[in-house]
Amino acid sequence: YAMLLSLIFLIVLVAAVVGFVFRHEIKTNFESNLNLALRDYNVTADRHSEAVDTIQRTLHCCGVQNYSDWERTYYFTQRGIPQSCCKSQDDCSEEDLKDPSKAKLKVFVDGCFFLVTSTMESKMSVVAGISFGIACFQLVGIILACCLSQYITNNQYEMV
Repeated sequence: YAMLLSLIFLIVLVAAVVGFVFRHEIKTNFESNLNLALRDYNVTADRHSEAVDTIQRTLHCCGVQNYSDWERTYYFTQRGIPQSCCKSQDDCSEEDLKDPSKAKLKVFVDGCFFLVTSTMESKMSVVAGISFGIACFQLVGIILACCLSQYITNNQYEMV
């Protein structure tokens, strides 16, 4: 049991170190994947399009760097900027969303990449604290399992 806990502890420790060391690559991959999701965005509501809509609605953002990122997509030529970028769903018409100068007043202008990464970084202290607490419990479990094993081994020879 102590060996299993030690193995899990080491795996979590390695994952944390790798995540910390490669955090810039993670950001770069996220940005490129978000750009791909915008490029392939469509009306059929596949899971990538739903994810983009959810991010835009939840964080009140639009596009990767800003709302003008949508102008380089196929979706924009068809329907303009998506409804999920609108500040108010009642005040966004399709004609407004097709005109970037009108859309600027009706959609969120901030990009999602910065908001997502800043939200993740602001929550890192909470994640690190919880991880540290779990690691402490695992270490206590390892120590107690080793003590129990030692106790069982010592008492085995005293039986008559």
